[in-house]
Amino acid sequence: MRILVACETSGLVREAFRKLGHEAWSCDLLPPDDGSAFHYQGDCVEVLNDSDPWGLIIMHPPCTALAVSGNRWYGEGMPMHDKRIEAIEWTMSLWNLAKENSTHVCMENPVGALPLRATQYIQPWMFGHGETKRTGLWLHNLLMLQPTHYSQGREQRIWKMGPSPERAKERSKTFEGVANAMAAQWAEPTGLLYPPVVMNQAEL
Repeated sequence: MRILVACETSGLVREAFRKLGHEAWSCDLLPPDDGSAFHYQGDCVEVLNDSDPWGLIIMHPPCTALAVSGNRWYGEGMPMHDKRIEAIEWTMSLWNLAKENSTHVCMENPVGALPLRATQYIQPWMFGHGETKRTGLWLHNLLMLQPTHYSQGREQRIWKMGPSPERAKERSKTFEGVANAMAAQWAEPTGLLYPPVVMNQAEL
């Protein structure tokens, strides 16, 4: 099955699927952190428009202007609120484009300002990581992601990282346990997805 992981440089989600034998590709404006040849460096919108339909699309659109943690800069009446409006419009356009190019789509983002209700929220500690980072998943014709291993840890180590050039990239990485769960639950070794389930609340 052909899988596109949009807005990913770490390759964690891409490689979780490739380990199960799937033709998975990542895409981002930046080069891949792992130097993989299975990465499109460029605009994900162009990749979607220029390629055949994908069996599954997983997207991690930039969240800086969308996350509620940035309300002091991007909230209504704040100096960069126009950037939030632009981010919402671009992200919703990407969501709709992805659904046109695949019958199965997942979009991941932290709690934020998107006008579309998340299908579910997950935490890293549900997948073996001692971290707290409430993250929304918007699902189109996919089953909800099921926890795999509850960790006793409940720390915010990612959010407490000190300033550095790599801080934003590190904070946006998908946790390996979550990536492995996506690969195991949404695509079987035979290349078949679980039966489609339309999550009505994601359309509200």
